[in-house]
Amino acid sequence: MFKFNIIMSNKNDTEEKSGVATIKREKLQPPPKYKILMHNDDYTTMEFVILVLKKFFNKTNEEAHALMLKVHTEGMAICGIYTHEVAESKVAKVTGFARKEGHPLKLSFEPCE
Repeated sequence: MFKFNIIMSNKNDTEEKSGVATIKREKLQPPPKYKILMHNDDYTTMEFVILVLKKFFNKTNEEAHALMLKVHTEGMAICGIYTHEVAESKVAKVTGFARKEGHPLKLSFEPCE
């Protein structure tokens, strides 16, 4: 809260009024989050999947190995949760890197529930 003084002038006299100003602030909502999904395919090597998880998603060797096995056995796994722009960028970077290395690795992203 801020205190303020208002000075109003009527030709010859000056009148001073005091009061308290309140500022209403809207509560900001955090941006929506999106999960990045890695999909299984029959051609991308397990070693390459581990490399991608470590390089682009900062996973430890153990985390990357566990996620790679989940992708292999369940068909897909969540690599990370990010804002829309970050998720979109990571999917594009990983897909580009995979194509450059000759792998058909597929990633997608969708809103978190």
